[in-house]
Amino acid sequence: MVGRVSTIDRLYNPFGRLFLGCISFVNYFRGLNSIIKNYMKQTSNTRPLLLAVLLALFAFSVNAQETKKRPPIIDVHVHAMKVNAAFANDLCPWFLKNMPGSDPKLPAPSFLNNGCADPLKAAKSDKEMQDALLATAERLNVIMVASGDASILHNWHKAAPSRIIPSLGISNANEMTVKAFEDSLTKGFYKVMGEVAPQYQGMSPSDMSLDEYFGVAEKLGVPVGIHMGTGGNGMANITAPKYRASLGRPFLLEDMLARHPKLKIWVMHAGYPMIDEMIALMGANAYVYVDLAGFIWSYPLEEIHAYLQRLIQAGFGKRIMYGTDLMVWPKLLETSINVIESANYLSEDQKRDIFFNNAVRFFNLDESKYK
Repeated sequence: MVGRVSTIDRLYNPFGRLFLGCISFVNYFRGLNSIIKNYMKQTSNTRPLLLAVLLALFAFSVNAQETKKRPPIIDVHVHAMKVNAAFANDLCPWFLKNMPGSDPKLPAPSFLNNGCADPLKAAKSDKEMQDALLATAERLNVIMVASGDASILHNWHKAAPSRIIPSLGISNANEMTVKAFEDSLTKGFYKVMGEVAPQYQGMSPSDMSLDEYFGVAEKLGVPVGIHMGTGGNGMANITAPKYRASLGRPFLLEDMLARHPKLKIWVMHAGYPMIDEMIALMGANAYVYVDLAGFIWSYPLEEIHAYLQRLIQAGFGKRIMYGTDLMVWPKLLETSINVIESANYLSEDQKRDIFFNNAVRFFNLDESKYK
């Protein structure tokens, strides 16, 4: 009804939550004031006891507020990589709002921009990265599906086993035999296959050289993450000469999916910017999800929200997962989370789906372990 706001509306509206919080705050101090008045009426013999009780109640209240956990978030796209001093530069989010360009006769343009007021600081060592990332994940209650360097991944998992879901990446058959791949997945450490990135090898994801690996994942019920879409930096022809933008078309997945009808995949980067093919592919394949990694912090915010909103409008709110494509910038977690939290076209339920519920369903996770 117009003009009336229900209690439920207040609970799920930011201003409503603030309103209810203020009421609780006022009521708390009303009760505290009553206790103080009673304290002043007591004799000198009973005051110390009452004061001790009062202080204990106050300390308990403060501690309860500080230790209240944030709702869990699953980041499905994290890179466990050795920190390279030459690459460990600070970063301004949404740096591609001014796409770099150059001339072949000039030095290659830098696609990393650190000229903003508050650039994201890059970790300068493996230890700094691990400590900062895991501390941030603990504070924000983030669980990460991570792939990359095996030693880094094992170190992260050993330090925070409840925060890391290990994933095994492969992009061409020269990296690992099919048998070694299957053995790695069956030993129990790796739970996911990805990142699979044949696009950077100049290959389609349906290339037959990868088919047996997808067959292993299908047989074992292991979900697969496949890079599709943009190279991400506006200069892929310089940094990855085998990369082809045309090989990021979501439709190139169709032949592989037809050969493996029970394979469950998520398209990394949501196939950006090929939204029409992405929507058509998801409409035809019930086991295809997407993540928002990479473009969520590199392209202009208006472009990010337009792409995400199109997926929502097309009816795929239950198949979108949060991801960062995080590399050496621990604070990137907070930056990317804020993009979703500030999206006023998403309901609170849709945000929780993107942050958590969809990944729980896709990866067959035990929800109770994270709450």
